[in-house]
Amino acid sequence: MSQQNDETVDRKIPKGGEFLIRETAAQDIFIPEEWTEEQKMIEQTCKDFLDQEVYPKLDEIDSMEHPELMPSILDKAGQLGLLGTSVPEQYGGFGMNFNTTMLVAEVTGAGHSFAVALNAHTGIGTLPILYYGNDEQKDKYLPKLATGEWKACYCLTEPDSGSDANSGKTKAVLSDDGKHYILNGQKMWITNGGFADLLIVFAKIDDDKNLSAFIVEKEYGGITMNEEEKKMGIKGSSTRQVFFNDTPVPVENLLSERGNGFKIAVNILNVGRIKLGASAIGASKEVISAATNYANERKQFGVKISSFGAIKQKIADMAIKTFASEAACYRAGQNIDDAYDALVEKGTSPAEARLKSLEEFAIECAIMKVHGSEVLDFCVDEGVQIYGGMGYSAEGPMDRAYRDSRINRIFEGTNEINRLLTVDMLLKRALKGRLDLMSPAMAVQKELTSIPDFSSTSTGEIFEEEKKAIRNLKKAGLMTAGAAVQKLMDKLQDEQELLMHLADMLIEGYVAESILLRVEKMMGMRGEDACAAEKEMVMCYLHDAVEKANWAGKQAIYSFADGDEQRLLLLGLKRFTKLQPYNLKDSRRKIADHIIGKNEYTF
Repeated sequence: MSQQNDETVDRKIPKGGEFLIRETAAQDIFIPEEWTEEQKMIEQTCKDFLDQEVYPKLDEIDSMEHPELMPSILDKAGQLGLLGTSVPEQYGGFGMNFNTTMLVAEVTGAGHSFAVALNAHTGIGTLPILYYGNDEQKDKYLPKLATGEWKACYCLTEPDSGSDANSGKTKAVLSDDGKHYILNGQKMWITNGGFADLLIVFAKIDDDKNLSAFIVEKEYGGITMNEEEKKMGIKGSSTRQVFFNDTPVPVENLLSERGNGFKIAVNILNVGRIKLGASAIGASKEVISAATNYANERKQFGVKISSFGAIKQKIADMAIKTFASEAACYRAGQNIDDAYDALVEKGTSPAEARLKSLEEFAIECAIMKVHGSEVLDFCVDEGVQIYGGMGYSAEGPMDRAYRDSRINRIFEGTNEINRLLTVDMLLKRALKGRLDLMSPAMAVQKELTSIPDFSSTSTGEIFEEEKKAIRNLKKAGLMTAGAAVQKLMDKLQDEQELLMHLADMLIEGYVAESILLRVEKMMGMRGEDACAAEKEMVMCYLHDAVEKANWAGKQAIYSFADGDEQRLLLLGLKRFTKLQPYNLKDSRRKIADHIIGKNEYTF
């Protein structure tokens, strides 16, 4: 399992968030159609593991009657190397690049509660030590975590601190002899809590303003737990409240520096967010395949329900959204990898380079968490509908899929928080001079008061009109955000509804551009005729994205502008969200027929 793709591709590395103001060329992004044979083998290994070790045991896993079952499955995953994908080889892992670890997260994302346990261990449980641990801490813990000898969990959330993580009340006090920190406090919703050997715990030392982070071994003592939580979904995932009662933690187990815990939590969540987006893609693909299979078997009025236009539209929409989310996810993942490689080349340590590359693309990580989780929720809902009565039965697969999906919009920061963060991070980078949003925003304002250019000088470029539509989609976002900033200034941060509408405009622009670039690059690799269904996906997604951006833009403009300013902005929005009519019904039928003919999601 190598770290890089076989061939080195010279890609231009953008800044995080720069997609809004910079045009990206298709050759500068990575697409899943470029996976190497080695990466495809990793993908197949993960699929085989689910088929052999997870799917036959789903009911048993969810029952929680055998607490040792999930740890034993993780042990087997560890034997295959699935727990050490991010861990460097010197610590017993495989040292995969970021996009390859995302591929593992995607495929295993279809594993329901197992996916949650796996991601908690390999992500928030392991990465704090990998990225922030000193040499002694890495030498001691990473080999155990990479093989699965030890299982990990992450203790951040408290009864009174969820999204506001830094308000946690768990305390750490230095012992009289100065050798231990004594932990006292309560954590809740701790995934893997019931069987974890190692806990990453966040607490405030004395009366510090900011959290610190600690590596806590279960054997230190003073750790008790409530019974397993009863949950709507992911029932097989161990979720416990954890109590620390004078738990002694050696001073050398302080992770990073005192007061650096909140920064650790935020940066580790960046990883968790985009990987959750990848996991949702894998789960969505599984749902589409199951729903298609059922539609091909179920007959009503003497014919298969897969022949009905209403069913075709559902299958097509599920596939379009999933394909688009996948395009955007691996585009962002490759940006992170390229930024990492560039930093290491300049002499930055690997751990520091990984942190900086992830922080650089924190905006894209938040976008993919929101988009991926909402695409999965859409897919499972339509999956239930395609199954009809059987979709509502616990005997069918959609019951579990539907319930397990819902947590993803809450995990790793709620989707509302992530929407707010997307806009907040973008504006803060502009204020700090990291992104020049002002010049493009001023250019859009100038364009608003100029006479539109109705000339049509076609270059014959592929997706010419669609690229223009995406440029305009970005202009719509810049125009609306720029006007809101000018009007509201510091008060903008209190207008959460407005900020969420702006975030939706950004999200749709990024994902629409990503699917177009993916298919453009595919056409260059395979020829236009071989990508007929994918081309229709671009058209369908773009039209939907423009409609969503138009609606979100109107809601935003209505909320802060009036009179002549409102009329001008609405005219601009109308200009920037205009598309040539296209027969989307026929497009969706072509996409659905492709999937129905294969009897599974095959893109």
